[in-house]
Amino acid sequence: MAPPFKQAEFDILYGEGISREGSLIDVGVDQGIVKKSGAWFTYETDQLGQGKENARTFLKDNPDLANEIEKRIKEVMGIGAKLDAPADIPTSALPEIASTSEATPKAPAKSAAKPIDVE
Repeated sequence: MAPPFKQAEFDILYGEGISREGSLIDVGVDQGIVKKSGAWFTYETDQLGQGKENARTFLKDNPDLANEIEKRIKEVMGIGAKLDAPADIPTSALPEIASTSEATPKAPAKSAAKPIDVE
């Protein structure tokens, strides 16, 4: 179970629900990935917009950039597995798979259709 009395803040938009892009902006600013200078939001060399609503609209119109920001946030926060990293599972721990020539055919299920003799 999670610890009690934790707080979370997020934008809820009528007809859309929780704003993913707004959350990316908020967490990106908190983690130093998205820069805020006055009312302007910037990611690396890209101006996201003046004001949070314009930046949110820009990210919604540019999903590749939003996905890149999300990936950077996850890397900084240590969330999720790295896709480029090799698997740490030794081959001896993997289950053996029987070859198809050794496999025996399965019997039909009891609920399978049965022929009816009609005279």
